[in-house]
Amino acid sequence: MNSIILHGVITPDGHLEVTLPSDLSPGTVEVEIRREAIDGLALGEILDSDLVGLWADRTDTQDSVMYARELRRRASRRDLK
Repeated sequence: MNSIILHGVITPDGHLEVTLPSDLSPGTVEVEIRREAIDGLALGEILDSDLVGLWADRTDTQDSVMYARELRRRASRRDLK
């Protein structure tokens, strides 16, 4: 059995959009749908997890951009011995 991996999109109205190679011969196929993962989790899994909004109630990070910038600054100055 030969297999190829094609990337496609599921539209909001429930259709699968995928472009088939021009040299693909007609015949019966089996379709398996896998969501593309981000670091082992699919986007929907991340959005449904407790990770989104995890720090929403923190009071020590009023300016998230400045907080992230400070974390990066500290990390770049670590003494690696």
